[in-house]
Amino acid sequence: MSKANMLSSADVAALMTEKSADTRAQTAQRLGETMTKAGLSDKERHMAEEICRLMMKDVEVKVRAALSQTIRLSPDLPHDLALELSNDVSEVALPFIEMSSVLTDDDLIAIINSKPVEFQVAVAGREAVSERVSDRLVDTGNEDVVARLVSNDGAVLSEKTMTRVLDEFGHVQRISNPMAQRSSLPMGIAERLVNLVSEHIRDHLVTHHQLSADVAMDLLLDTRERATLHLLDGRSDGPDVFELVDQLASNGRLTPTIILRALCMGDHTFFEAALAKRAGIPVANAFQLIHDRGGNGLRRLFKHCGLSDRMVDVARAAIDIAEELQYSQPEDRHEYQKRMLERLLTFFEDDFDGADIDYFIGKITDKPQSTMRH
Repeated sequence: MSKANMLSSADVAALMTEKSADTRAQTAQRLGETMTKAGLSDKERHMAEEICRLMMKDVEVKVRAALSQTIRLSPDLPHDLALELSNDVSEVALPFIEMSSVLTDDDLIAIINSKPVEFQVAVAGREAVSERVSDRLVDTGNEDVVARLVSNDGAVLSEKTMTRVLDEFGHVQRISNPMAQRSSLPMGIAERLVNLVSEHIRDHLVTHHQLSADVAMDLLLDTRERATLHLLDGRSDGPDVFELVDQLASNGRLTPTIILRALCMGDHTFFEAALAKRAGIPVANAFQLIHDRGGNGLRRLFKHCGLSDRMVDVARAAIDIAEELQYSQPEDRHEYQKRMLERLLTFFEDDFDGADIDYFIGKITDKPQSTMRH
């Protein structure tokens, strides 16, 4: 290693007599940078560690903080030095606790058990937090700690621990919203979050997480209903149907069940966009195939999308019924959906899955209201 990067004997001598805390802090920073670099000989590393021990006893917090800031990334720091830094005052300890890979789970749990909230928050923000440490952080019952933990996708949270968090903090959106945005969620947790989070986060749930078919469909209907209302209000902040379809497709959620149910619930715009996406063709082309009266366009489109033949007749009937209902002008969206589903179930009960029948019957008997609670 280049000698220019090492502290010299003169540096050490100056350190022993230097009265300026700023100068000692600069020296501490150089020391930390030295210890994080590879290529030190055993002799050089031993010398650096001894200087480090000396500087950690400096009465000036800024000196110890400067050392902590630079040495926290060193994977070879002796364990006893890591413990000493993590038990210092917050200005020194917090950056080190959050970043040091030398601290073990036992060390972190000891910090959680013995230190104030800001130390616990630092543990919760580490790049990787084990399930064991996460459980102990939730045990603290502190909202700030739990909010930082669930916002950290590097923290391992068991379904049991997530359930505890929702039981205690589900009503707190600074906790429920980031939990819903984690990269992986058990289905049961995702479905509990549906009625706890904001509209924007619900859109994320339906496009990124596995949900039961019924819950996913209710979320989709809610998203599309809001999009329509936003357009009527002249607003542009509503969820866009093409963006929604893209997100569903990219996350493997653009399923045949979703597509057919959307059509049967009267959402033709989503139906057309979804088929176009699955077929890899422009929406205008999908529209022409869907409404190809003289040919076999709808069946060919379904086949190209990988959808079963069984669905084609149901889809054709739903399209025909929709056109008829346009002339009869049902009073509202709920009445439209009710009449559509009643007629479909009358003619095609044998062609629906049992789960679809149960869902549609539930929609027929629902009172007119938004599909989700706001």
